[in-house]
Amino acid sequence: MKNLFDIVSHFEIQGTISDIKPLGAGLINDTYKVTTAETDAPDYVLQRINHAIFQNVEMLQNNIASVTNHIRRKLTEQGETDIDRKVLTFVKADGGKTYWHDGENYWRIMVFIPRAKTYETVNPEYSYYAGVAFGDFQAKLADIPETLGETIPDFHNMEFRLKQLRDAVAANAAGRVAEVQYYLDEIEKRADEMCKAERLYREGKLPKRVCHCDTKVNNMMFDEDGKVLCVIDLDTVMPSFIFSDYGDFLRTGANTGDEDDKDLDRVNFNMEIFKAFTKGYLKGAKSFLTPIEIENLPYAAALFPYMQCVRFLADYINGDTYYKIKYPEHNLVRTKAQFKLLQSVEEHTPEMTAFINNCLRNEE
Repeated sequence: MKNLFDIVSHFEIQGTISDIKPLGAGLINDTYKVTTAETDAPDYVLQRINHAIFQNVEMLQNNIASVTNHIRRKLTEQGETDIDRKVLTFVKADGGKTYWHDGENYWRIMVFIPRAKTYETVNPEYSYYAGVAFGDFQAKLADIPETLGETIPDFHNMEFRLKQLRDAVAANAAGRVAEVQYYLDEIEKRADEMCKAERLYREGKLPKRVCHCDTKVNNMMFDEDGKVLCVIDLDTVMPSFIFSDYGDFLRTGANTGDEDDKDLDRVNFNMEIFKAFTKGYLKGAKSFLTPIEIENLPYAAALFPYMQCVRFLADYINGDTYYKIKYPEHNLVRTKAQFKLLQSVEEHTPEMTAFINNCLRNEE
């Protein structure tokens, strides 16, 4: 562990380090808890940044600094007393940046938030809290003066994802196009409608805003009383349509089955989760949302199963080069499950629209 102690020594931390142990179950970054000996010194979290995914570490950390500084200002203006548990605090390293490069890897340190926990469970109660938290997160950042960079370019760009699929079909590298023609036809039938966010943006009718872009229940911290403290895992924070945060949560959270369910009868859109998350989200975000954004929330709920269906299918056609698979048809099974979820979302669209309008009427 000596090299971890050496890495930490390059950061401006308070106190004496007594221990460094692995923390959590993050899939992308290696994370460690740094414990200090003194009672009046905070503990810390040391993280290795995965620069294979986030190639521009300077931009990544600048984005995070802009966002956390802006939220800190907002909390101060609101008279918040527990600021250090309501927003992440990053520690400066040698040279004044919030990361350190050891010649091979990039590292960062944030202050450990005490007496806080995360939950993995998706139920209506936590979905409502998630809606409020991510809606509020966007609301606080609606007037951020800095322009953030795209940490993963074209991450949620539907036109780009369709181009990838069409390129895969043209190459037909694994000779699988013929067997998936039904799904290709269904995708193309919807392609024009599903690319409307990019179209509305070009026409100047739809804004890009600062979004989290990884809205999962376990990306929020709760205090001892079960109240939301803050949103965490800010690596994917970047300019996007609000549909990213809204639709991405529902794609995973409101699926009654698994992402790769072989039993398609189990895969449906869970309206209880939809209602709880939407009610919370509108409470947090209604202060800044435009009519065109609100009107297209049901579109966002359909967009993400559609986008994921396109991505899984492209990977299957390419011969499984991107997503990890457990068996040869895994990406095809995923494609079918996402398509079933999309169909269920489409069936519920009138009910979703009515619920959103009802929420807004009750808030007035």
